[in-house]
Amino acid sequence: MDYVGRFAPSPTGPLHYGSLVAAVASFLDARHAGGKWLLRIEDLDPPRESIDAPQEIIRQLLAFGLHWDLEVLCQSSRLKSYDDALESIQAFTFPCTCSRKAVPGIYPGTCRLRKHLAPVGPYAVRLQVPRHSVSINDRCLGLQTWDLEKEVGDFIIKRKDGLHAYQLAVVVDDIHYSVSHIVRGNDLLDSTPRQLALYEQLEVSPPEYLHIPVLVDESGNKLSKQAHAKPVDTSDALTTIRSALSDLGQNTHEYSLSIKELLEKAASSWNPATIPNVHDIYHRN
Repeated sequence: MDYVGRFAPSPTGPLHYGSLVAAVASFLDARHAGGKWLLRIEDLDPPRESIDAPQEIIRQLLAFGLHWDLEVLCQSSRLKSYDDALESIQAFTFPCTCSRKAVPGIYPGTCRLRKHLAPVGPYAVRLQVPRHSVSINDRCLGLQTWDLEKEVGDFIIKRKDGLHAYQLAVVVDDIHYSVSHIVRGNDLLDSTPRQLALYEQLEVSPPEYLHIPVLVDESGNKLSKQAHAKPVDTSDALTTIRSALSDLGQNTHEYSLSIKELLEKAASSWNPATIPNVHDIYHRN
């Protein structure tokens, strides 16, 4: 199997340090395997997006020497593919008129029980999850198992406002581009069972997963754009990449004199087994 990895930021603002660490991990895993590394801009939620963010993200990645293969992929250009996928799994979906307030936790199946009735008013589309467990052998966290019905519940794959949900778009794109390995923060671990359910209904084998620790601030909050994490500074790329390597438990190759040399050596010595098996790592923001 040919290795294809990807980094898939949402264009809600510039990359912060936590995003960079995830990008470095994904990039090095792909280059160590001699595989391709793709860049996908997940621009499916216009109200949350910044018009300048895609170009700024690209500038930041290039400043850190993280060069991708193929063209930059934008989810906003693939809406028909998501609708085609929805149609192909229509037998496993149902319209849902429930409000968020009415579903505080695991979806209780309210609209599933009346799926034969035409919905009244705006509705989302939910995937009816299979009644069994799914699991992965995560390359950092080990065996992870979820009971889809009890721990996940039927979930939204198209929103009431007509926008395609993250879970559907991610899986459809990863299948289309033959993504074989996913490296991302463990804050997305909860998305994995939903994506596994979609892979099952689309009759495609899922990729391998590697979930890495997230970076947190002094209050224990994940570095994020919503929490006003600062854009990562590109002025001293060597030092910043070495910091990312250290957080990932990797050799920092202190004697490398250029970003290109540092990344080549880091890719050669990349070892997922030395990534700290913890939920989060403190970073002074």
